[in-house]
Amino acid sequence: MVKNNSKSTVLSCLPKSVSFSGKRVGRGYGSGKGGHTVGRGAKGLKARSKRHLLFEGRKTQKSLLRRTPLLRGKGKLKSYQDKPIILSLDKLNIFKNQLTVDQNKLIKEGLIDAKEAKRMGVKVLANGELKRALKVALPVSAGAKKAIEEAGGEVVESQ
Repeated sequence: MVKNNSKSTVLSCLPKSVSFSGKRVGRGYGSGKGGHTVGRGAKGLKARSKRHLLFEGRKTQKSLLRRTPLLRGKGKLKSYQDKPIILSLDKLNIFKNQLTVDQNKLIKEGLIDAKEAKRMGVKVLANGELKRALKVALPVSAGAKKAIEEAGGEVVESQ
């Protein structure tokens, strides 16, 4: 490239445009598409504008989306977010003393499903009585933490 201060040299070195924008229909004879109907045919819905999003064939027919009922009743404002799997304290009695209980151990024992545990997580609640001193590496409720510590175990911070 020749270095020159003139603007024409710089402009001539620009890359050429490869893609072209579509024809601007409905903008008169100068648009290159003719005038009058500008390639949209004679009359009708598509000649005047685009069909709306919910259109399904006829103007008088309600679309499927509008025919389905609205959410009604108590659950309409509830979150659809997954809640953790709840595990009772008494289910942990199958493990040996001083064992660290985590999600993988629960899956191996068959207490929870692997796919659900990965997706939703697990939380231990204070239902039942714990008779073993365990190290629990799971999210626990305040009551469950108290019961685990009373049984001689401890709650380990889980990652």
